[in-house]
Amino acid sequence: MHEKGEVLVEVKDMCKNFGVTVALNHVDITIRRGEIRGLIGENGSGKSTVSSIIAGIQPATSGEMFYKGKPWKPSTSLEAVKQGIGMIVQEAGTIENITVAENIFLGNYEAFKNGVFMNKAKMNAEAAKALEKIGVTTINPALPTRVYDMQDRKLIEIAGTMYNNPDLFVVDETTTALSQSGRTILYNLMHRAANENRAVVFISHDLEELMEHCDTLTILRDGVIIDNMEKKDFDSNDIKHKMVGREIKGNYYRVDKDEYSSEVVLKADCITTMNALLCFDLELHQGEILGIGGLSECGMHELGKALYGLEEVVDGQVVLTKTGTVVKNAQTAFKNKMGYVSKNRDTESLELNASIAANIQSTGLDKNRLFGPFLSFRKERRYAKLQVDSLAIKCVNMLQPVKALSGGNKQKVVFGKWIADDADILILDCPTRGVDIGVKAAMYQLIYQMKQKGKSIIMISEEMPELIGMSDRLLVIRDGKVNGEFYRKDGYDQHKLIECMI
Repeated sequence: MHEKGEVLVEVKDMCKNFGVTVALNHVDITIRRGEIRGLIGENGSGKSTVSSIIAGIQPATSGEMFYKGKPWKPSTSLEAVKQGIGMIVQEAGTIENITVAENIFLGNYEAFKNGVFMNKAKMNAEAAKALEKIGVTTINPALPTRVYDMQDRKLIEIAGTMYNNPDLFVVDETTTALSQSGRTILYNLMHRAANENRAVVFISHDLEELMEHCDTLTILRDGVIIDNMEKKDFDSNDIKHKMVGREIKGNYYRVDKDEYSSEVVLKADCITTMNALLCFDLELHQGEILGIGGLSECGMHELGKALYGLEEVVDGQVVLTKTGTVVKNAQTAFKNKMGYVSKNRDTESLELNASIAANIQSTGLDKNRLFGPFLSFRKERRYAKLQVDSLAIKCVNMLQPVKALSGGNKQKVVFGKWIADDADILILDCPTRGVDIGVKAAMYQLIYQMKQKGKSIIMISEEMPELIGMSDRLLVIRDGKVNGEFYRKDGYDQHKLIECMI
């Protein structure tokens, strides 16, 4: 029997370089049995990098690791899994075109093989047990994973990781993809692992959840360990200061109660979609930040897609009121200076294999023409560089592939596309998902600056403080319909908002 507090993983003098970029700079971390250790830092600080090296996803440039008292240098993540290390990655960790069961047991099909044949029924039954083990009974193991939304896919990934009761459970920015019910499932699993004398590494930008659920906290900045803190020493302002190297106090939200124009720029007239919205009405005014909130499956994410023409409207219509244009598809929306930031940035907002410049330039083809079909390289470069510089996108250069960036810098690229295009109407679905405190502050400032310029913004969010802090007006959705409307000028009552949601 292992003793509580016994060292499980030890990282010594670890460095990791990506070309000229230093991601980890002589890092030392000790992870003990029975603890939930939080990792926090700005985007690009090295949190995911050190965790992924421990989990065998990538090698270190130098340094050494010990696991269960022995030298540890896994060649693959599968080797790490077999040795008791499981990691939930920040972005999509499932394959959409294979079944739920096949995802849960990915790379571990031997137990279900009968010669050259696969016993699918046995695999499906075992997958159902894996899902039940984490408290999920609504997912069918036999169905292809693509039929499920982001939250369910993340729960599928969690079920697969927890199936073998890993000694080290690494959770990398997972709660941003989950509703409150999904987060409760994950928190329970983390505490169960710690109580069973295993260990958890919990990476998050949500300082409140880290302070609530972690026993210890490691703060990184620019690839360096700034501090290791025990729970008794947690102080939010101190942690923020150590994260960013400067004093950060209070919130990042608006403090004004500025009004917006009475002019309506976008109207949803009794729109109905196949699965989410039922005769939904909405009006967006010029210079307004309209917040949309609700529980995860209320229909708010589908609303954003429907307003931009990405989800079929089977009845009713979305109209740009200044011109009378009906938004039937995304091409119409784009041509009429609308922009859309998806909750799922990696698959719906970015081309990961393309460069930073190419992603930003994708909205500026008409602006950057030389003549006819020919594009001006100089115009394109200036178009992208302005956003890279103004948004402080951390990269080697603009030709770096987007997939090499941290989550927060990816989100900056998404914002940069639409700021460069000078969109008049922006639909933002969970715009600060998976970004750090500093990036959040910058994004809130950008959103407010756009409002001041007369831009109209729909902000869809699962984060109550964000909605309260930024919205001029707030609609609460339940079961595909508006269940409450609230105004900044009157003051927001969080209890009333929650009552409308549930």
